[in-house]
Amino acid sequence: MTNSRCSIALRCASILSLSALLLLPGCGWPRVHKVVVQQGNVITQAMIDKLKPGMTRAQVAFIMGDPVVHNTFGDNRWDYVYTLENPGVYQASINMSLFFEGDELAYFTGDLAPTASKPSETVELGADAADEAQTDDSA
Repeated sequence: MTNSRCSIALRCASILSLSALLLLPGCGWPRVHKVVVQQGNVITQAMIDKLKPGMTRAQVAFIMGDPVVHNTFGDNRWDYVYTLENPGVYQASINMSLFFEGDELAYFTGDLAPTASKPSETVELGADAADEAQTDDSA
């Protein structure tokens, strides 16, 4: 009787071990989930292209949003920081500082600069306006 109990226990242990070995690869190796982290105000080139010296604070806030961190020592500088981190894959950071004189935007500095061409004007032109511009140029 003891031999048959031992052989049954050995068989059950073998079957369980084999089942675990067959099912384990389906789960993959345990990994920690890594979260993509975005912090701050999203800053795009299109937003920077819309900024013009002389704009009011309200106009700038409409384009850029309110800065996440307010300068407690002076209200004439707004700092925008945007960071994007995909752990182990990608990291990006964009910084912009906007300076005001009174209520108007004086200048801005940072990682992005206005583009020389104005793509927003070409996008606003419809097909009819583009045709008219070509006929005016050829005449």
